[in-house]
Amino acid sequence: MGVVPLKEILDPAFQTRYGVPAINIFNDLTIEAVLAGAVEANSPVILQTSVKTVRSIGSRVLFDMWSSMTRGIEVPVTLHLDHCPDRAVITECLKAGWNSVLFDASSLPVEENQRQTIEVVAEARSYGAQVEGEIEAITGVEDDHGSDEVSQQQSLETVLAYLDATGIDVFAPSIGNAHGTYKAAPVLDMTRVSEIVEARNIPIALHGGSGLSQEQFADLISRGCAKVNISTALKETYMQSSLAFLKQAEQDNNWDPPSLFKHTRADVITMVKELAEQFGSAGKGGR
Repeated sequence: MGVVPLKEILDPAFQTRYGVPAINIFNDLTIEAVLAGAVEANSPVILQTSVKTVRSIGSRVLFDMWSSMTRGIEVPVTLHLDHCPDRAVITECLKAGWNSVLFDASSLPVEENQRQTIEVVAEARSYGAQVEGEIEAITGVEDDHGSDEVSQQQSLETVLAYLDATGIDVFAPSIGNAHGTYKAAPVLDMTRVSEIVEARNIPIALHGGSGLSQEQFADLISRGCAKVNISTALKETYMQSSLAFLKQAEQDNNWDPPSLFKHTRADVITMVKELAEQFGSAGKGGR
């Protein structure tokens, strides 16, 4: 087990229809706690880093933390760069050792997006890495990236031509999902996932997973959403757990940072275990 290519995690999930949590971490505590939760659930896990996190911590420090914390780990794990429109950051992370990248050129015309994605795939292959792609922006702003404007869906013909030309490993379609906290229950185009998978048999990445219902997760995973992105839920768990502890610390006038970290870590681990159970990846870690 241990650190493996993205395909080694997603291929069995796609073939047997379970979802792998792909969780956006943002500091050392969340890296360690997400990994610990995956081990306790015996689940594969994808750790994702936003461009904002890469820039705030630094690719070398971030990768060194990842390498240290995954040494000897007993479940399959991989490190993924999420929603990156900056080719220089993609190159930086691939050189540092990231296993996969999402080249997000959804703001570009499809033809230019496709041309550049072909180049990114070739670059990633030279490092033994995989590529996730998208041609429609996912609604919502997350980690300073994205827009609240709803993007136009491309035709199935356009999607399939993009998949054939680029050779990407995972595709992230827009199906009515959104980043951030849903203000109302989303209406999802489940059929679009089935149409893409039936035509090209490619794993689908479900973005905007935080806040979807158990029924929606189960339906989408059964259709081929093997990679389930979670970001907002971790941020909320981390901050709400910390806030609850700090309120009690203020009341008790007892200020002990290690106890705060222990408390927050436990809540993050619980969240990861619950996600693994919900997506069907618990017990799929191979140990």
